[in-house]
Amino acid sequence: MSEIPFQDELRRKLVHLSSFWMPVAMIFFRAYRWQLAIFFGILAVGSVLVEHAYARGNKKVQKLYDFFFHNMLRQPPKPTDWVISGGPPVLAASCAVLILFPAPLAASCIALMLGGDTAAALIGRRFGRIRFANGKSLEGVIAFILIGATAFGIFFSFSEVALPRLGAASLIAAVIGALAEFFEKVIHIDDNFGIPIFSGLAVMLFLMF
Repeated sequence: MSEIPFQDELRRKLVHLSSFWMPVAMIFFRAYRWQLAIFFGILAVGSVLVEHAYARGNKKVQKLYDFFFHNMLRQPPKPTDWVISGGPPVLAASCAVLILFPAPLAASCIALMLGGDTAAALIGRRFGRIRFANGKSLEGVIAFILIGATAFGIFFSFSEVALPRLGAASLIAAVIGALAEFFEKVIHIDDNFGIPIFSGLAVMLFLMF
């Protein structure tokens, strides 16, 4: 897999961060949790169909898709390839966490993924010195945990969990999320989907005790 220039990686992650509207919607429209889950599920299916149309050679879709995303893809697809980008897993994860978890926890898990993954990629690319065999860096992992825990804690503060447990839950979620991101290729689960699911399950188990 080729490594895109840092400027394009920055643009790519800015698009990633623009998805923060999703956890915000989960908080402010928490009374419509199931409707939001259906909405995100429909968007996930729609985005997969668009990418399939790209692979099948739809000229209008190819032109529009290339205009917005071509330089931000680590491995640009050939016109006949069906390569699923990071968008559908983010939308699918948003649907899944709303089904599995209460709305504040669901929003927190998505915010953790968006903030932590962005921090890991940018800090790791620019400042990473201690590299692991999979190409990730210790600096990137630390950035994921710090920024991810902060993002999780901000959104989880809308729950009724007391402050000490909120802090512990944020750290647990960030560590589990960092592990899901680090071992993405080992477990064969896209990190955009795996991070929210695994971190949410870990926090649910923690809150049971």
